[in-house]
Amino acid sequence: MSQLDGPAFHRIPPWVKAKLSPIAIEKIQAVYDFVETECIPADPIMKAQIAEVGKRWTTQPLMHELREKAKARGLFNLFLPNNFKESPGLTNLEYSCCAEIMGRVYWAQQTMNCHAPETGNIELLAKYCTPEQKKKWLQPLLDGTASSAYSMTEPDVASSDATQIGCRITREGNEYVINGRKLYGNCIWNSENKFYILMGCSDPDNPNKWARHSTVIVPTNTPGITQVRNLTIMGYDHAPEGHGEYIYKNVRVPVDNIILGEGRAFEIAQGRLGPGRIHHCMRLIGQCERAYELALIRCIDKRKTPRGRSIGSFDSNIERIAQMRLEIDQGRQVVLNAADTMDIHGNKAGRYAIAQSKILIPNMATRVIDECMQLYGGQGLTQHTPLPEMWAYARFVRIADGPDSAHRHQVGRDELKTAEKYVERNKEYQRRYKALAEKMGQEYVTFWGVTPEI
Repeated sequence: MSQLDGPAFHRIPPWVKAKLSPIAIEKIQAVYDFVETECIPADPIMKAQIAEVGKRWTTQPLMHELREKAKARGLFNLFLPNNFKESPGLTNLEYSCCAEIMGRVYWAQQTMNCHAPETGNIELLAKYCTPEQKKKWLQPLLDGTASSAYSMTEPDVASSDATQIGCRITREGNEYVINGRKLYGNCIWNSENKFYILMGCSDPDNPNKWARHSTVIVPTNTPGITQVRNLTIMGYDHAPEGHGEYIYKNVRVPVDNIILGEGRAFEIAQGRLGPGRIHHCMRLIGQCERAYELALIRCIDKRKTPRGRSIGSFDSNIERIAQMRLEIDQGRQVVLNAADTMDIHGNKAGRYAIAQSKILIPNMATRVIDECMQLYGGQGLTQHTPLPEMWAYARFVRIADGPDSAHRHQVGRDELKTAEKYVERNKEYQRRYKALAEKMGQEYVTFWGVTPEI
């Protein structure tokens, strides 16, 4: 049997298998082995270690141990594009296959330094920072000796319209002074979080609203930063990293901490988001596969026989299982197509495929996981299974990196720009129809509700 017929490659479509390089095949198999043997069995231990008194916001010893194992096996930073010397050389398509496997347990991505927000922040720093900034801020992230966060969302404005971001960045001599409130961004309570990449308004009177904002690096130990509280997501605190609510009061950073220059924040933000959105979506596919497997186990559990029948023997549940399988496989094709489009045409040209994935996959995942919980009954809503936590993450991704409505607006707006060509096409149909009607001696009428002048 070929390696490509093994369980690590079972769900990868044939057209993708045909594009996999030897190094990609090696890494996909290695990631699969690591997740199956090291991560999934360790999930209860990982949760138990942060539940210890006084350890809630301290990265678990087991996480450090697994990160060292992953690094020793060559599984660190698999997402890195080819312009990094540390890159394993995977394409977006190939890495997507790895990311799906990582998604089978929420924190597996972190063991391989392939987790959000690190992946996006690493690519941002690599793409836009000076050599001095890279040495100081980027290298520790690549080495896995520090972590970072992205600070953009605010509580007082509609952050889905990022031009409204109001946290002020004011230059005073050789420093920038920051004042404002922020939501999200990993908790400052975890000492491994060393800095924030913060987006704020530096030129509010600029007539070009896209040039009003700047991006600066803010060390977490800078005086004036206060974490008001941890933000729970659907009741989960996501310790030991979590999310926070922050107040910046006269926070001072050197002017050397600005990235790319004043007024360049939107250029930076857009350059950061493309691949990261695909990473989220592919991990959700892996999460759905794990939830689906648990549902199948429930369906044949001999202890669970309502009215003397297994749960999976009821027609409604057979259809449920079939529909979930179809939706997961459909979603995988959408994300892999987006990754392949990015590889062939670039991130900018692939923006429709990226938006398509970002809209469809989190919605699919919430539906599928919800159905899996339904098959488990009341137990499926408790900590007896990982299903509720999976559902909460899928629901979160509908908002993270831009809400559904923003992506739908982009897709719809771009589609409407193509409408004129269809008008011309229908005019041509009418011309040909009119000529044929005259030739055949038939009455000429307009059709399809289209009445262009011809």
